[in-house]
Amino acid sequence: MPRVTPTPTPPRDDGAALELLVHGVGGTTPQEMLGDPRTVRVTGDETAAVYRRTEDAEAELRPGEPDAGPRDRPVPEAYVWCNLTSGNGARALWLLLLPFMVANLTHWMQPTTRGLTRTVRTYGVLVRLLALSLTVLLIAAACEVALDLTAWQCAGSSRCSGDKSWLGFLSPERGGWWSQPGRRLALAAVVPAALTGLLWYLSHRTWSAYESQRPLPAGTEHDLDEPTARPALGMPGFWYGRRLVARLRAAHTAAGFLTVAAVLAVAGARYDRRASVPFLEATGRALELALLAGAVVVVWVVCRRGRCESRLDLKLDRVTVALLPGSALALLVLTVLYAVWSRPGWISAGRLPGDRAFGILVLAQGALIVALAVVALTMFRRAPDARTVMRGLGGPAVAMLACALGGVMTGGVAQRVADWLDGTGTPGEPGGTIAGPPVLLTWQASVIPPLLVLLLVLGAFLAVRTRRARRAMADEIEAEYPDAEPDSVRTRRIARVRAMAALTDRAPALVGLTSGATLLLGAAALVGAWATGKAPGRAAAGTPDFVASAAQAAQALGSWLIGVGFILFVTWGRRAYRDPAARRTIGILWDVGTFWPRAAHPFAPPCYAERAVPDLTWRMAGWTDSTGGRLVISGHSQGSVLAAAAVWQLPPRTRRRVALLTYGSPLERLYGRWFPAFFGTSCLEVLGGEVHCWRNLWRRTDPIGGPVRVKGSGQGPAVDRDALKDPLAYGRTREQPLPAPVLGHSDYQADPEFDRERAALLDRLSPCAVPRQRPDAPLDQGSSGRSSG
Repeated sequence: MPRVTPTPTPPRDDGAALELLVHGVGGTTPQEMLGDPRTVRVTGDETAAVYRRTEDAEAELRPGEPDAGPRDRPVPEAYVWCNLTSGNGARALWLLLLPFMVANLTHWMQPTTRGLTRTVRTYGVLVRLLALSLTVLLIAAACEVALDLTAWQCAGSSRCSGDKSWLGFLSPERGGWWSQPGRRLALAAVVPAALTGLLWYLSHRTWSAYESQRPLPAGTEHDLDEPTARPALGMPGFWYGRRLVARLRAAHTAAGFLTVAAVLAVAGARYDRRASVPFLEATGRALELALLAGAVVVVWVVCRRGRCESRLDLKLDRVTVALLPGSALALLVLTVLYAVWSRPGWISAGRLPGDRAFGILVLAQGALIVALAVVALTMFRRAPDARTVMRGLGGPAVAMLACALGGVMTGGVAQRVADWLDGTGTPGEPGGTIAGPPVLLTWQASVIPPLLVLLLVLGAFLAVRTRRARRAMADEIEAEYPDAEPDSVRTRRIARVRAMAALTDRAPALVGLTSGATLLLGAAALVGAWATGKAPGRAAAGTPDFVASAAQAAQALGSWLIGVGFILFVTWGRRAYRDPAARRTIGILWDVGTFWPRAAHPFAPPCYAERAVPDLTWRMAGWTDSTGGRLVISGHSQGSVLAAAAVWQLPPRTRRRVALLTYGSPLERLYGRWFPAFFGTSCLEVLGGEVHCWRNLWRRTDPIGGPVRVKGSGQGPAVDRDALKDPLAYGRTREQPLPAPVLGHSDYQADPEFDRERAALLDRLSPCAVPRQRPDAPLDQGSSGRSSG
């Protein structure tokens, strides 16, 4: 029987419709997002790509076929970006760079400001200097472990090195070539120098993959509705930090090499001045002056200029990027040659000279944080926003936490290594074989137990408040389901989820109290270390017995806790290398922490949004220009933040064809409060005015998402919908014969309201406002077509 070919029907007037789905943290698969095991990759690669169902692969090419589906149901398309953060097992080791990531967040937490250009620049300079101090702290800690504890103290002590065969060739008793202190230090300097080189390599590799992704070029068209002063996220150079990261990488790499060289030079020069050897003394002074000049150059490069967001900055400071690290490495090589010069009378005893440098570094960090707090308060008072956390002090508080993380990790690891090297003895005490790390590091480890006690008290307080809030919600929850028979067990379960979800709004108080306590305890540790710095014992040595006993007990407990934490970090990273589920869990941490570009610290984990946002903008602009259709970008959780950032980057002619649907969105609840200069009230209102079709769905049981508090453009309903019911049914009904789950942050698409709101967005995105595109339209400014009005 011959096949009957159906008569083609003319295309409908409403054009093609597409729903671009963007998932949230943790990632997923295209099959789960599209609800179909048969999917095909439309565009992209193994790292990030756009997928469709196999049957929808060429939906735009057959709009007249009867089986093309109703036009009020858009073709679903999934953008999968989870491999940008959690795809590679080696990225689990980024956990060790957590202080760098937290410091980088500080840059983006600046308060909203109007004017005050110099104040904004000062804020950025202070954050970049603070980030530089963390790099110096990390390399100094590596020098403390490798050069001071191992090569200087343990290798120089026959009791310590006697039972360690791997240190035997460095022992002075054997009289070998490596037995002199300078040569031992030069050999040990390989460890911190290699660490610096590794950080440079990782930063360079990720820089090539992330910061070098070009965003959608800005068009030259003039639009009367386009505001003259664009929010930062809408600027063409916001997601292209190639030049800044390259310059910061060069400066931080040079700072690492200079730190290693300074340890070698100071130790050798101090002995040469005592020994009165004219040639070596002059060489040591020359090296110290060269190191000082190099440090000044590094600081100047870091302070010179920040990000360029108003335009696409394609230039590279090639002289700085190549010359600065190379010069610092050459200076390190010269210092190594100076250190290995024969000094037969040099004997290593006590701690390595320069141990007070840690105190100076911590003092500088404290001064930078105080200055940062003053600048942040000045900015907040100029343009106060009631929704901003801690009255604009969120950035300084998080910076304090970054320094605290670096400090306790440094102190704990140094103390654990010292205990391991000393064997059965105790470093710094009569039975010990080595003097141990600087007193400040032992004091920093002693800060951990009091902080844990504070956190336990805060946790208990929040638990009591949550319990009371849960009891107060009972009547409200039962009133939302008037047709259901009240059930106390069911009510308590729903109330508990809502009360736990509300804890997110108490995070600013928790961070503020923890940061304040950390600042006070850190200052006390610094004062205590300097007051007892000449005492050879552990923390608080030389003080009254009860003070010394308490401090030393806290220090011992703190060093063990840090040692255990460090082991857990390494173990977790190893597990993530083998276990995809654990890798995805770690990826969730980076999904939240690495959304922002590397504006302060080049060794922080890379910003995945510098790949994801250009992907989304190129896809939306290309599809709308080539088809003239309507597009709904649908973002869940962190995906809603990526969706909003991508819509901000669209040219006006494309933005008129795009509707924004967000659900479980942290846009205002988290990003708006913690990053007010970029997602604050005024910024979201601008976005609501530019995106004529925007709808936000949220639940009271959601610990992450919430309302965006935007009125909208005035051409339709408010952006926020009333809170969705969760659970959908209180008890058993004909429609829900089994108990409905409390969904919280997940499965928004399971709610019938989701389809209704998406259809309403498509209806509001009127076809008459979406000009159709000629098939032969030329390309225009990097997009796939040309606007007709």
